Amino acid sequence: MNQITVGCRIVYQVETPTTFLFNISVVQNLHQQIVDESLGVDPFHKVEECAVSPLGNRLIRLSVPPGNLTINYNATVNLNAEQLDATDVGESPYEQLPADVLTYLNPSRYCESDKLLDFAFQRFGTLLPGYSRVTAICNWTYDELSYKSGSTGPSTTATDVLEQKQGVCRDFAHVAISLCRAMGIPARYVAGYAVNLFPPDFHGFFEAYLDGRWFLFDATRLAPVGGFVRIGTGRDAADVAFSTIRGIAKNTEAKVWANEQQSGDGLLDPNNVGTAVSSA
Repeated sequence: MNQITVGCRIVYQVETPTTFLFNISVVQNLHQQIVDESLGVDPFHKVEECAVSPLGNRLIRLSVPPGNLTINYNATVNLNAEQLDATDVGESPYEQLPADVLTYLNPSRYCESDKLLDFAFQRFGTLLPGYSRVTAICNWTYDELSYKSGSTGPSTTATDVLEQKQGVCRDFAHVAISLCRAMGIPARYVAGYAVNLFPPDFHGFFEAYLDGRWFLFDATRLAPVGGFVRIGTGRDAADVAFSTIRGIAKNTEAKVWANEQQSGDGLLDPNNVGTAVSSA
């Protein structure tokens, strides 16, 4: 088990009456237990927590008048991820996929897997099915794309990223998700906090459904998957945006952190390769 402290401080200058939806609270599930948690809003405003997904996603909604707004969120989380030998993880036959997994084979807003069928099969169709094929997709994405902050925007899709060959974490995830789906491997986007991520920020990674469970992957290689703390899960980043704003507000400060407090499973060790990690 790893114990991780996570949090963020977000400051806005609000110009008009505005409603915010924040997706910054961590999920509680079998593998991710919340030890303690706090949310501060300055100046104080009434906050509504919205459960918006059977996957445990938790939105914070508040409406504020013009002025300054500061959000402080802190949580301590125990991670108890499931670990398997990656060489033992195969692909799940289509006819055996659970009904709730099938949607993650379909194209979505940022993951146009239908446009990449031939592209994916040419590059990955002859590879051994299973965890190693998803790893090959991640390796190819890492090798082909350059990580560059500010290189993409809120409308950039996976095919856009493949054209320009650069992006940020969410773009790497969208490309890998699209290629997995094109190969018949269900894949979905995960937003969260990440230990050892530099510079510290919210992080976007993904999961692929293999051998009856969801396994974590990160095509950016910026942080170990064993230190990922889940905020939200969806078809792509459109489902788990960290903030959605109805009104006019300017973000003037954003700090994010994720720090290891206790380590007991070795998943943050960069030399720990060949381990498949599941936290869903």
